[in-house]
Amino acid sequence: MLTRLAWLALEVKYLEQAREFYAETLGMDVRSRREREIVFAAGETDLVCRRPESYPRGGLHTHYAFSIPYDEYDDWWDRLGETADLTEHQFGSATSLYLYDPDGNCVELGQQRVAGPGIDGIFEVVLEVEDLDRSEQFYADLGFETADVGDDRRRVRMNGPVALELWEPHLGLADARGGVHVDLGFEADDPARVLEAVGDRVRSVDAETDDRVVVRDPDGHVLTVHS
Repeated sequence: MLTRLAWLALEVKYLEQAREFYAETLGMDVRSRREREIVFAAGETDLVCRRPESYPRGGLHTHYAFSIPYDEYDDWWDRLGETADLTEHQFGSATSLYLYDPDGNCVELGQQRVAGPGIDGIFEVVLEVEDLDRSEQFYADLGFETADVGDDRRRVRMNGPVALELWEPHLGLADARGGVHVDLGFEADDPARVLEAVGDRVRSVDAETDDRVVVRDPDGHVLTVHS
């Protein structure tokens, strides 16, 4: 149903601090800049840093993961480790490093099979949810498939155009938290099917046209789906 992650939006206090971190520290290109937001290129996906001056807001304390090529990992570790307090975790044959941006978002750089150079996509976003079963069913009806359930039944990982981790409130790896009021954009062949699938369970429908729908999931995360 959903074919591609188009954007992830974060809430930031100061745009210049966000620009310094993402453009200078992480080497991301700026796609556009307006009065209240900057859009960075994460491969084909937009990372939007937005001041909290209107709705939708970006996500707060969001944990998410950038894709980097396998052979760049050591260079990233050496360079970022000069100024940041890094944490590292192994996932099978892949390794990820974790650091925090100026607004407290936990940023993961993980080895993925991408071309690069540098950051080349977003492969995971963590959402904080109140009722894990409810959220798992909601996203399953949008085409996500459950891939892993935590031993303590406090988190669920679901695969789709991006991996969604649904967390009840807790601290995860690198003391990360799931994001609240996260703003996600997706592409789909038929956006109207989103309302057909989950319209009876959304918190609100903020916009609806033939080629675009904007809804809030049961926990208030904003999902924009466009063709």
